[in-house]
Amino acid sequence: MERFQKLYSQGKISITEIWVDTVTGVNYVYHKNGYAGGLTPLLDKDGKPVTSPAEPHPAG
Repeated sequence: MERFQKLYSQGKISITEIWVDTVTGVNYVYHKNGYAGGLTPLLDKDGKPVTSPAEPHPAG
């Protein structure tokens, strides 16, 4: 299983995606426009990271 999974995607040229880290459960926003892009944690109204349930991973 991949550590990061894409949950949402919007756009063709200007792309916005939401990814989740399956180990920590933290959600990230990725935005790309042309040759520039950026990734940042998705925050709730209190400034805390949005999380999804983390999936168990085998040790190693």
